[in-house]
Amino acid sequence: MRYSKYNVIIVGSGISGLFLANKLAKNSNFSDGILLITKENLFSGSSPLAQGGIVTVVPELNPKDSVELHVKDTITAGCGLNNINTVSFVSNESAFALQELMSFGVEFDRNENNTLNFTLEAAHSCPRILHAKGDSTGKVIEETLCERLKQQKNVELYDNTMAVEILVDKNNCARGLIAYNWQNNYYEAIYSNAIIIATGGIGQVYKNTTNPSVSTGDGIALAYRAGADVENMEFVQFHPTALYCKNKSTLPLVSESARGEGAELVDLNGNYFAKTYHHLGSLAPRDVVARAIKSQMEQTETQYVNLDISQIGIEKFRQRFPTITRLCNENDIDISSGLIPVAPAQHYFMGGIKVDLNSKTNIDNLYAIGECSATGLHGANRLASNSLLECVVFANTLADLLLKQLNNPPKKNDEQVKNVVDKYSENNDFYEDNQTLIEDLFSQLKSTMTNFVGIERSYSTLNLAYETIENIEKELKIRKFCISRRKYELENAICVAKLIIIAALKRENSIGAHYRADVKKYELNNKELSNDKILVK
Repeated sequence: MRYSKYNVIIVGSGISGLFLANKLAKNSNFSDGILLITKENLFSGSSPLAQGGIVTVVPELNPKDSVELHVKDTITAGCGLNNINTVSFVSNESAFALQELMSFGVEFDRNENNTLNFTLEAAHSCPRILHAKGDSTGKVIEETLCERLKQQKNVELYDNTMAVEILVDKNNCARGLIAYNWQNNYYEAIYSNAIIIATGGIGQVYKNTTNPSVSTGDGIALAYRAGADVENMEFVQFHPTALYCKNKSTLPLVSESARGEGAELVDLNGNYFAKTYHHLGSLAPRDVVARAIKSQMEQTETQYVNLDISQIGIEKFRQRFPTITRLCNENDIDISSGLIPVAPAQHYFMGGIKVDLNSKTNIDNLYAIGECSATGLHGANRLASNSLLECVVFANTLADLLLKQLNNPPKKNDEQVKNVVDKYSENNDFYEDNQTLIEDLFSQLKSTMTNFVGIERSYSTLNLAYETIENIEKELKIRKFCISRRKYELENAICVAKLIIIAALKRENSIGAHYRADVKKYELNNKELSNDKILVK
């Protein structure tokens, strides 16, 4: 067993974790430094894949926009289940977030007048989305933050490492964590007075997802097992337009911006069907469009529909969307036909670890930022391009808080923490090493979640899913597998899947991304904003 201590531990290397690390690194009082833990490497998460842009409300540069209008759009998309204080806070902070990113060196796209180019995406009342290099916004921000991080002398990086347990003392205070280096197969007890979970989403709990292989819900499961509250776990967003690639489960994204630029959905019979489901057609909220595509595929007995980009113009599309063009070329899809095959896939998670405006959980010293957190911003359905904004705003606010509070070394850990650390000193090498069976169990889990807890659910399918996943969990516990990254990931995915199902069973109506085919759709009274959130303890 190895031992170390840091002033701050950040678990996750997406935009939220990197932004926080860069902001904290300027504090020379952190004598024990800052540790950034990433399961693979700095570019293995979802952030570099984010084609969509970042919401920025700057009325002086964009007179048609206002904080009030953005708040309204966000709450409408979220079906009123948003925390209005959070939405107002994030919207008000968006201009400052833009300034911070630009001061770090992020260059956003500009128009022919050399002013920031605000674009339109689905469910937004006006153009307010900024992009970088067309459809490479996440990649550009991630690269800029990584380059800046290399210049910081008091930030240490642990790659190929997972956090597997949070050390919580008898006073419900986090004192550090146990890290597992899966590449070299060793544990390390790391002590700190601030542990930040920034591990991203849960996409690999499903069979078809736009999320990378690392997105197995690790941070949510980690925090939940430590005693943290989780919230809105039933709200799983399926992006309507993932690039359809036969025999692939992790699918590239075809950004919503393409529909914002004029692309239209058309089935394989040539029917433009979107407006038969919603008056906004292809630019309706994501949950509506995803269900529309699913319904149309079932009616036409096909595996996908097409996105007609001919109205944009093929050459203009190539210039505006170089990443999507490259992804199509890599998957032998010829966009000169004007048609791109697409199908819904799990994309974003609105639920997660419950936090306040300072990113605090109900466990002292434990914080969560980014997609793994439930801030109240998104409600039942995320408004496009609010996610990158949320990452930056909450990371920035948390940095300010920690810079004021953290000047003391980690406190002495109690007997309860010592007992947990001692547990990991035991030798587990004699256990069975059968990764094939673990992959089989993982495959069963993904298929179960996709078939029964996907775009549409019902009481019967949810109960069947829960029973199936419990059997998978029993099988995992019966067989004494050798410690491995995949074993930990499967345990985390099982935990998250069960939490999603429990919350979905508790919410006995259809709202936003949670669609129960067996109950009446919830109708939002616009005069009264609902704060009906399902907390799972």
